[in-house]
Amino acid sequence: MAEYLQVLTATGSEQEAERISAALVERRLAACVQVLGPVASRYRWQGEVETAREWLCLAKTEAGRYERLEAAIRELHSYDEPEIVATQIVAGSAGYLEWLSQSLR
Repeated sequence: MAEYLQVLTATGSEQEAERISAALVERRLAACVQVLGPVASRYRWQGEVETAREWLCLAKTEAGRYERLEAAIRELHSYDEPEIVATQIVAGSAGYLEWLSQSLR
């Protein structure tokens, strides 16, 4: 049985989020990418507190594809150091997880 992940990244524009999500699905690195936004982000960067309007990409994938998915996000992302965070999916409906695996083949 495959292990599954949800991988999060935030982008500075809706267009960038759409471009990244399309590439991840087209390359079969993610079965599904949901784009949410805009969201308000507040963070510290290079010693300064920043605020930004961002769009979140939530990608669903198998754990074995994580390294390639991360590399693709880094290739496509405009940020110097993009947020790329993976969370293990500890449970899910059998039908959805089967669909997820089949979509990556």
